[in-house]
Amino acid sequence: MELQKGRPADTAGRLEKEIRTYDLLDRLGVEYERVDHAPAMTMEVCQEIDQTLHAVICKNLFLCNRQKTNFYLLMMPGDKPFKTKDLSGQLGVARLSFADEAHMEEMLDLLPGSVSIMGLANDTEHRVQLVIDREVLEGEYLGCHPCMNTSSIKLKTKDVLEKFLPAVRHTATVVDLPWPVPEEGQPG
Repeated sequence: MELQKGRPADTAGRLEKEIRTYDLLDRLGVEYERVDHAPAMTMEVCQEIDQTLHAVICKNLFLCNRQKTNFYLLMMPGDKPFKTKDLSGQLGVARLSFADEAHMEEMLDLLPGSVSIMGLANDTEHRVQLVIDREVLEGEYLGCHPCMNTSSIKLKTKDVLEKFLPAVRHTATVVDLPWPVPEEGQPG
């Protein structure tokens, strides 16, 4: 894996949704670094990519309410465990679950393993609410996939908030998800 500045010089073999992501970032004047890699399907694989990017790739979860009428894209630190009850209470939603692949593809033009904030550019009907754990906002950079899990990009958090989100007409709800409390007798 080699860190590259900006978009790939050769776009042969890359999907249109990945190219659209680079086009949008370039049009917005958002600088980014990129690394190409084998498909990253798990957060464990992303840890190796993190070391090359020098940024933490966020865990991105596509969630919905029980009725499948409200959809959420949650960004949180990759190593933080996720418990639906912690988020449900902060959003005032009775029950959250993982949304299905069909809704993910329909709303964000993404497939499992490639979920990313960049997919919000494809949510032109604004059906997905972005939810960000406050810890993600504390970092100078964040890492994500450009709508494909065979590349990862490093962006300034400030650029995502001040340039990307306004351009795709989305806002973020900020939550504070807790770290688990170690059980007595367990290392903390």
